[in-house]
Amino acid sequence: MKHYQVIILPAAERDIGEAYEWLEERDADAAVRWYNLLIGVILSLDIFPERCPLARKAISSMWKSVRYSTVAGQHKYRILFTVCKNEVHVLHVRHGARLALGEIIS
Repeated sequence: MKHYQVIILPAAERDIGEAYEWLEERDADAAVRWYNLLIGVILSLDIFPERCPLARKAISSMWKSVRYSTVAGQHKYRILFTVCKNEVHVLHVRHGARLALGEIIS
């Protein structure tokens, strides 16, 4: 079975940090649970990341073949990533209620 190296890019690290801080202000225990769940989903991308669907065309036009995985729970987040050779690059982690990246960047 092929394994990929999962790399969390700086923009995604910032997204995670901001989301964690926001959650922590409201419920510290929930923030820790969310973070652990999120990291578990991200690390699971090391095996068969192509199982995740492609993101919308607006996002995929900015980067090649952007895929996403979701973190369910009280707060739903999307993990946006690309697969390149033996690496998974986590680009962003976005709350489901936020505007799509294409709406912000374009």
